[in-house]
Amino acid sequence: MFISRELRKKSIAEYLLYMWQIEDIIRAYELSLSRIRREYVELFDYKREEKDELLDWFGNLVNMMNSEGLRKKGHLQINKIIIEELMELHSRLLDSKKYPFYSAEYYRVLPFIVELRNRGASKEENEIETCFNALYLLMTLRLAKKQVSPQTEHAIKEITTFIGMLSDYYLKNTEEPLEFD
Repeated sequence: MFISRELRKKSIAEYLLYMWQIEDIIRAYELSLSRIRREYVELFDYKREEKDELLDWFGNLVNMMNSEGLRKKGHLQINKIIIEELMELHSRLLDSKKYPFYSAEYYRVLPFIVELRNRGASKEENEIETCFNALYLLMTLRLAKKQVSPQTEHAIKEITTFIGMLSDYYLKNTEEPLEFD
């Protein structure tokens, strides 16, 4: 919760990937708040009040995951809304002539997105979600200490740059609305 708060201010992309990781952590503890408290929250070097606040946050997330039917897979509606907002901003940036560097970066990454979709990414997910899924997959592979091919590393580097640019525009747009033509 403390990390998510800071990430939300700094980078919506990092925030979203963190929240997806939190969803998986909650699933790893079988959506059991008592297990999350005992086996996860208690490991942190926080004051008692901070641990209680963190546990309340986890409790709210557990409740949302249960009510949204996300015990096994999927993302919380609050996280899906962020993807939708990013996709909407992405479309507006592409449609505007005021952001040529963004468009150029998108077209540099587009072949990687197409390849990911051809390799099995869901056809229902939008391009931005495809990018986030690729970033999240790489993150989980690295955590598992799995090898990643140089081609995949290159693709992820390009996608990271693109999503970072979109994330920067998202934050700028929340501080002061961007101008589009």
